[in-house]
Amino acid sequence: MTERGVPVIMPMADSAETWDDERSRRAMGGRQSRVPAELRVPREASVGERLRAWQRRHALRERRARDFYTRSRNPERGLPVAGWPAVADFIKGLLTRRKGLALLLLILNGLAAVAGLIVPRVLGNLVDAAAATGTVAATVNGLAIAVIAIVIMQALLTFGARVSAAIFGQDLLASAREYIVRTVLRLPLSRVESASSGDLVTRVTRDVGTMSESVRWGLPEAVVALITTVLTVVAIVLNSPLLALPILVSVAPLWIAVRRYLQRAPMGYITEGGSYSAINTSLTETVEGARTVESLGLQRHRTDLTDEDIEVSAQAERYTMSLRNLLFGVIDISYNTPLVWTILLGGFGYSQGWVTLGQITAATLYIQAVVEPLDRLISNVDRLQVGVASTTRLLGIAAVPQDREPGDRQPSDSHLVGRDLRFAYREDHDVLHGVDLDLVPGERLAIVGPSGSGKSTLGRLLSGINGPRTGRVTVGDVDLIKLPLDQLRTQVSLVTQEHHVFVGSIRDNIVLAREDSGDDVVVAALRTVDAWDWVQRMPAGLDTMIGSGNNALTPAQAQQIALARLVVADPHTLVLDEATSLIDPRTARHLEGSMAALLEDRTVVAIAHRLHTAHDADRIAVVIDGRIAELGSHQELIDADGEYASLWRAWTS
Repeated sequence: MTERGVPVIMPMADSAETWDDERSRRAMGGRQSRVPAELRVPREASVGERLRAWQRRHALRERRARDFYTRSRNPERGLPVAGWPAVADFIKGLLTRRKGLALLLLILNGLAAVAGLIVPRVLGNLVDAAAATGTVAATVNGLAIAVIAIVIMQALLTFGARVSAAIFGQDLLASAREYIVRTVLRLPLSRVESASSGDLVTRVTRDVGTMSESVRWGLPEAVVALITTVLTVVAIVLNSPLLALPILVSVAPLWIAVRRYLQRAPMGYITEGGSYSAINTSLTETVEGARTVESLGLQRHRTDLTDEDIEVSAQAERYTMSLRNLLFGVIDISYNTPLVWTILLGGFGYSQGWVTLGQITAATLYIQAVVEPLDRLISNVDRLQVGVASTTRLLGIAAVPQDREPGDRQPSDSHLVGRDLRFAYREDHDVLHGVDLDLVPGERLAIVGPSGSGKSTLGRLLSGINGPRTGRVTVGDVDLIKLPLDQLRTQVSLVTQEHHVFVGSIRDNIVLAREDSGDDVVVAALRTVDAWDWVQRMPAGLDTMIGSGNNALTPAQAQQIALARLVVADPHTLVLDEATSLIDPRTARHLEGSMAALLEDRTVVAIAHRLHTAHDADRIAVVIDGRIAELGSHQELIDADGEYASLWRAWTS
């Protein structure tokens, strides 16, 4: 930087300063907040100005929700959101497989509603009988007995309807959850890694819970309320078409308001779900990197980021809340005015001899009775909208295209070959450049090189996690990515420094790949990875429960469990990407030696920074800038005095 031709040296900011919001905004020319100033509530304004400002904020929030929904349908990265046809097909499939239970639910609720609608008509007849001349004692006694019988019948039918609704909802929930689990497990690993952890966690926790609530209660309750509402309106019309006019007229504004709400609410709720994902992502990153945040003094920056995420989410929730308030305002008017107009119209009709007092009584009772199921229907429609929004996010997982199409050819042998391998995580940015690698069956190949050179990417291609952009990886002359996943993992397996312990016993965690394995196989695998001694000391040995909420394992123990799982899987080719990084060097070297002895007849590709692994390998591939710069044995590469020799001297010094 110069000032009037004189060089000016600017001091370098420390790490915390580079993250300071105010400094960063000045450096970048002023970074805009994700919450525009137009969405701020004016401090001082008249009632009219505040109302106009609210209308502008509501319109802006609607545009933001629409834009978010459009982007979510086909995002560049992360997981998409499914369209409404996918949700309709999903619900239709769930209902089609339960036709009998659904029909029983409709019949029981219909009969219960009809039984409840008989009582107002009976009371209306009683009023007409009382208005007539003569004694009504016998009539009253008969009608009282009829009302008691009807009430008892309605109670029994309602109980049966509630039981069938609970069974129906729980059955739907079980199938929906199973579908979501199967869908998540079928996700291409490459796409899972491109999605934020917060988004995936939000989808499989909050969205599953919201969908469950809608499936269990929202859908059955909406069906019951709809049946009751329709039958009540029919009863009002049958009682007196004249007195049914107020309730029928009120349906028009109610229909317009509900239709408007249904057109806008789904996008609002999907935007809400996306904002929750952003909050979870920020919090997860902050918690996982807490030590880094503290050491670099980034606490205020991370707090400000989370506050902004919450503010964005609050704006999304304000939009859906406004939609509900507008809907409920129309609903309240539609509920209250029909009763008044029915009484007024009834009085006029009675004076003209068009209706009787009994019909007026029945009509007023029906109108009061229709409010509860209609209110329940609209409330459950709102609940269903939230559930549908969550379901679109869940079904978006199913919309992710598979990254491979399995074929029917079978490998002829265990010969693994890669030809002209190129790969890019971003378009036009290859990280591998025409790599050729022919693995001799049974050999141990070490892949070494500086960080970022493409070692792990090459390992992912050799293990079939990703397919190459150009070229092909074959095993037994069959494309690796053409093998079904369950067969692929018995051919080639990848073990990275990342590992996971599932909730269950130690035995369950180890036999995941081959569930028919006996205890002798499990113990042999644990001995192989030097884990049998500490497993024996656990409270219940192989039956000891581990995973979340159970006995905690150290990172090294968890990695040994992952390696034992690999031994039981028994693939002919192993790709180890820093698989022993969490174990101390002495234990790791002993562990690798034991595994090498066990895997003597298997092909092993070891990606490591510890060069003692390379020293013990049959061949060493040195990867530099996405290319194999050198390939040979340890001694051959030392004698060549190239890249590997430099790395070896740096390591041994």
